[in-house]
Amino acid sequence: MHDIQSNPEHQQKQRQTHRLNTTASRLEVIGSLFSDEAKMILDEKALAFLEALCVNFADDLYALLNTRKAKQAEYDSGSLPDFRADTQHIRDDPNWRVDTVPNALLDRRVEITGPIDRKMVINALNSGANVFMCCFEDATSPTWENMINGQINMRDANTGTIAFTDPKNGKHYQLADSPATLIHRPRGLHLEEAHILFDGKAMPASLMDFGLYFFHNHQSRKESGQGVYFYLPKLESMEEAAWWESIFDFTEDYFGAETGTIRATVLLETLPAVFQMDEMLYAMRKHIVGMNCGRWDYIFSYIKTLKNHTDRILPDRHAIGMDQPFLEAYSKRLIQTCHRRGALAIGGMSAFIPSKDPAEMASVTQKVIADKRREATNGHDGTWVAHPHLVSLAREVFDEYLNGSTHQRHFIPDGTYGKDLLLQPSKGPKDEQGVRKNIRIAVLYMESWLRGIGCVPIYGLMEDAATAEISRANIWQWLKHQVSLDDDRPFTTEIFRTWLDQEVDEMKASVGHDQSRKFDHASALLFALSTNTQFADFLTIPCYAELE
Repeated sequence: MHDIQSNPEHQQKQRQTHRLNTTASRLEVIGSLFSDEAKMILDEKALAFLEALCVNFADDLYALLNTRKAKQAEYDSGSLPDFRADTQHIRDDPNWRVDTVPNALLDRRVEITGPIDRKMVINALNSGANVFMCCFEDATSPTWENMINGQINMRDANTGTIAFTDPKNGKHYQLADSPATLIHRPRGLHLEEAHILFDGKAMPASLMDFGLYFFHNHQSRKESGQGVYFYLPKLESMEEAAWWESIFDFTEDYFGAETGTIRATVLLETLPAVFQMDEMLYAMRKHIVGMNCGRWDYIFSYIKTLKNHTDRILPDRHAIGMDQPFLEAYSKRLIQTCHRRGALAIGGMSAFIPSKDPAEMASVTQKVIADKRREATNGHDGTWVAHPHLVSLAREVFDEYLNGSTHQRHFIPDGTYGKDLLLQPSKGPKDEQGVRKNIRIAVLYMESWLRGIGCVPIYGLMEDAATAEISRANIWQWLKHQVSLDDDRPFTTEIFRTWLDQEVDEMKASVGHDQSRKFDHASALLFALSTNTQFADFLTIPCYAELE
């Protein structure tokens, strides 16, 4: 693999070409300053703030990531996630609450998510949703130009000047009145940005994304009467939540902003975190407003965390719905915990996209309604969709259940959703059809990601990195535990190789002689990720080194 972080000749060439003369002496940009706008995003004051974030928080982040590895080693050795004894007093204290949720973030009935592309940002803001979560993580391929252009798009969206003319058809896009409330999702704690070095090594991507977004947008958002809002992905512990809280405190002090200028919603999308929800809310109580059921990543985390447990092998992931006991317990415990503490509980993603076929669209409509009805009945305050055409459909369901209110924090589901339910094994099919579908989706997504596209329509769904993660984890776990398929055939590496090659041949044939496609590259990566003895924590880490 070509690794930009470990190739001295490449780094030296970049330094000679793109080194900045800045006062940020420990920070060095080795990525191209490819436009005047890019130079504005990476000006000296912005880089000085990024350096300050790295100086104060990078070492603590590395320690947190080492703690993650140590905990995973315990799970790999046979232990199971559980509630912490040392923080039981936080869970048992009925009196504490998170700080008051600002009015701008109270109505979360429908949230649309999407990548950082300029046209898609405009369409999402104009979709009629209450909130647009702009995703710098799972829905975006983190090429250098994507990351910097995304910051440019965020700046222009917040000033209301964002516009785009499609060079293919001349169609013009600009903001309509009353756009959705914009929330920024930085990359997770595990990711690095190879094009900015701190003390000679790639800086934490989360600090880059957070720092540039706050720096360039806090003033324009203040002028519009809003704070600076974030969605935080893939946290696993109270300590990681406290790390973000410290960053928020530091940032507000650095810029002389009021406490609570920054507000965050946490994506509850890892299995370890579901056992620390009270603690995470407590650690972030000055700044947190809610939690979201990031259910696709949560299924991936369930596989990853319990990957060595023979009694916890998941069936075909396409058969795993929110009616599975472990997922229903996750949803209802999140609602219970958030509502008891005054926070909002946002439901999960409906990844369907509209179909031109009337029969197929009717099926999509019924599936979306059923999914959103389940969430609203459980007690969620809002939900996610991936396409503007589904906004009104999801809103109708939540309007029915909220009955004139903007949320239902008063409602706390009955029941006890403890360790046994949260970890309950699932039953379902294990067959060739499921494996082949996992192969197709993973290769199609990864192939697009390698070409710089991180949000991809596949088989009627808008897919992001979580899809490929679940697919390859499903395959890896079945291979590791030598699963027998429902027709009694053992699922082996040889069978997987054969099916992978067959599916890739069909994909190549479907696109003809398009030399820009990267099916062989994606196939090789998927095979390695699915068959390596050591499970890669996130596919985006090894794949990042492969981006051009």
